[in-house]
Amino acid sequence: MAIHPTAVVEPGAQVDPSCEIGAYAVVGPHVRLGARNVLAAHAVVTGHTTLGEGNRVFPHAVLGEIPQDLKYRGEPTRLEIGDRNTFRECVTVNLGTVQGGGVTVVGNGCLLMAYSHVGHDCRIGDGAIIANSVALAGHVILEDHVHISGLAAAHQFCRIGRLSFVSGLTGVAMDVPPYCTVAGPRAELAGLNTVGLQRGGLSEEQIGRIKQAYKIVFRSNLGLAEALAQLEAELGGHPEIAHFVAFVKGSQRGITR
Repeated sequence: MAIHPTAVVEPGAQVDPSCEIGAYAVVGPHVRLGARNVLAAHAVVTGHTTLGEGNRVFPHAVLGEIPQDLKYRGEPTRLEIGDRNTFRECVTVNLGTVQGGGVTVVGNGCLLMAYSHVGHDCRIGDGAIIANSVALAGHVILEDHVHISGLAAAHQFCRIGRLSFVSGLTGVAMDVPPYCTVAGPRAELAGLNTVGLQRGGLSEEQIGRIKQAYKIVFRSNLGLAEALAQLEAELGGHPEIAHFVAFVKGSQRGITR
């Protein structure tokens, strides 16, 4: 195990022997680090926090500190992080709260760029790219392969659907449907994330069906319930469309349009 002599690994921490811990890094007593995690100088991992394998934590990132929630009273809530994630300089990811289910989750293969923040009880899916100074308030859900550009922000309890793209300086206040691009101070639809769909491995046929779905729901004169009913009847047997319909039906904050 490569632990710099100035690092602090508190008694009780479970650290795999393959980990590397840099100068002045801090690992708290309730932390579990799986294989091949790398903590750079001055990185902090604390709280009831678990990291899977192959994560990299850059200088001054802080994972597992208490929520920025005045209701928090020191309950033993958790942060669970998967494999192969990168947390760049000064990233902060907070523990969950009892009121929000008790756990914040980051999936696998995510990149969180410098100064981005993940609030309490967020759930980040696989393959997220969260750019510099993005702020996710508490209870935000990101499905898989979401990209969020710099200085964007998401309101509490918003959901951002899979393979969607949030433009820079965008304020997300309502749910972002899967496959879509949103932009603007108060996010508005700006079309489909066609490049993201292609990079995500969807076939031309799947992308074509998603384009049909977008037109039916957002570019027709149908009401939302009527549009979804038509979409289910015509294309609901395809998984990518079934997911889109289920996401929109499950929205509690309303859908960005």
